[in-house]
Amino acid sequence: MKYILLILLITISVDLSAQQKQFAKDDNGNFIYYQVVDSQSLSKDTLLQRAKSFVNVVQKKTMKAESITDTSVLAKGTMIIDKTILVVGHPSGEVSYNFVFEVRKGKYRFWLTDLLFIPYQRDRYGNFVATTKIGVPLERTPGKLGAGAWKDIVNSTYTKIEKFGEDFKRYLATDRVEKAKKKTETISTKKWE
Repeated sequence: MKYILLILLITISVDLSAQQKQFAKDDNGNFIYYQVVDSQSLSKDTLLQRAKSFVNVVQKKTMKAESITDTSVLAKGTMIIDKTILVVGHPSGEVSYNFVFEVRKGKYRFWLTDLLFIPYQRDRYGNFVATTKIGVPLERTPGKLGAGAWKDIVNSTYTKIEKFGEDFKRYLATDRVEKAKKKTETISTKKWE
């Protein structure tokens, strides 16, 4: 009975580890997160306007627009990668990326590429800061000693980027109406009404 449970447990763990999603590679061998979305219900101009709004308003702290044309948006951004041990988590580093959005009639595509990892360490004040300004490409093959930690970083990055992609698609699909700011009324204490 013990051996049957052990074999069952090993089989389930192997199946779960084989199901982890991984980055695809582009023509240059770099990791890429690429999506093409069919959007027949929205016009090209609406999609482009919402993508600009996403970069400039929603993600303004982490992304900076590099180039905006009548069919595309190019931006650079960073995201913090967390390391969680049991319940407590702390940032292990940040990943910088290039974001590209292109739109055509009836569909759009976006991708994140040129992923560079910059590790963090705790400084003398207890804050987590970057150890260097030079990033390490995520597609590099680690040595034997750091292979486990590097795999965790890549998996965590994929999870964060996948969530980013879902948020971006949801933002483009929903109709956001800008709220008009109400004009503030001045209150006069001289007249009683």
